[in-house]
Amino acid sequence: MRGSVPLPSLDALKDQAKRLRAGLASDGQGITHSKSLELLAVQYGFRDWNTLHAMVGNRPPLNPWMLGSRVRGHYLGQPFEAKILGVQAITAQPGRYRLTLDFDEPVDVVTFDSFSAFRKRVHCTIDETGRTIEKTSNGRPQVELMW
Repeated sequence: MRGSVPLPSLDALKDQAKRLRAGLASDGQGITHSKSLELLAVQYGFRDWNTLHAMVGNRPPLNPWMLGSRVRGHYLGQPFEAKILGVQAITAQPGRYRLTLDFDEPVDVVTFDSFSAFRKRVHCTIDETGRTIEKTSNGRPQVELMW
């Protein structure tokens, strides 16, 4: 996988490891933080966390969100896969990006059983971890992108 996927920042990688650990713990598979870092490194095609850390730490930060690339994640708690139609770095806020996402399948943004409202294209402003600052009523980011 190395070379085909841009590497996120160290902070973003550590955040992914925390989410991996929490996700496994919720399934009853508790692992240590160091184990989650090692698993993440292997997922990115590296031998171990130290090798991945050295690779990421020795390069300038890159914009991981590229025009035309494919992403997946959650929008208002609903899973999606999408193509990035627009990307703009926000110069006044380093590490923040404005994206235009085109969902493969429209996402129903209403949780009420007898009503639906579908979104096919959305605009969002995310940070380096792929999350919006804006949150839903349950405290979850409106958009959460996964690598």
